[in-house]
Amino acid sequence: MDNKKRWGERRYYSLDYELKNTFGEKVYKITLNGGMTCPNRDGRCGTGGCIFCSAKGSGDFAGSAALPIEAQLARGKKDLAQKRPIRSYIAYFQAFTNTYAPVDYLENIFSRAVRDPDVKVLSVATRPDCLGEDVLCLLERLNRIKPVWIELGLQTIHPCTAEYIRRGYPLEVFDKAVSDLRAAGIRVIVHVILFLPGETEEMMMETIDYLNRTDIQGIKLQLLHILRGTDLALDYEKSHFYVPDMETYIRVLGRCVARLRPDISIHRLTGDGPKDLLIAPLWTGAKRTVLNRFQQYLKENDIWQGKEYYG
Repeated sequence: MDNKKRWGERRYYSLDYELKNTFGEKVYKITLNGGMTCPNRDGRCGTGGCIFCSAKGSGDFAGSAALPIEAQLARGKKDLAQKRPIRSYIAYFQAFTNTYAPVDYLENIFSRAVRDPDVKVLSVATRPDCLGEDVLCLLERLNRIKPVWIELGLQTIHPCTAEYIRRGYPLEVFDKAVSDLRAAGIRVIVHVILFLPGETEEMMMETIDYLNRTDIQGIKLQLLHILRGTDLALDYEKSHFYVPDMETYIRVLGRCVARLRPDISIHRLTGDGPKDLLIAPLWTGAKRTVLNRFQQYLKENDIWQGKEYYG
């Protein structure tokens, strides 16, 4: 395999590879909780949240909102230091919608994270319908100090699926958000969920193809997790919609990677929902096993990122 098909030891452009090339060392993520809510929960565009979202706003591994940002960072550093010596971090605001607050409040919490000398990147998970002009100006200012990444939960391009998962915004809103963020010089990472109920493999590939034509810099791919306490779990109990086994997921994930534009860094290939909440698929709990099997699958089938990208 020639060098054009390999990024370090990987057959895809991993986030780890990108960070090592950018900062010269491994950079670790600390998940933070800014004490936000979501317009899909407080009534602005919905009340139940996305159908798959946990009670903690998909921030089950984030810090405690009761703690100041500095304390959350300190606790995150302490936890990581027990495993290995670390000097560099990504401050990742994960839970709920992290630009859904007055801009003065956002400036306060984001600036606290950026001021930490060990923090190399500020990463903010949010919705594309929560990026007003004042928020964009703030992010642009912070981006001049340290790199700012915005993570957008698109999940799918298909309106029928978006309605089922109660995403709460049309695709045009996502397109505008990406355009606005890129005009401000901010890197965009997009979340995509594979095997949403009712989606065929070709529908999933259409989402990848769409993103290939969009000015994004990173992607998170993961399987749909069915968690206790969500409306998705209630639907699963009634209908038992299709949930793939590990080999099927790995095969489809391989198709996505082969199709993906080679300059888009891959931030995630699978997820591991909270074990005490996870109903299905239970095999995702063995995250290392899944990733090792995926590396093996790519090698066995001579797949690399962009092999089937013809943009």
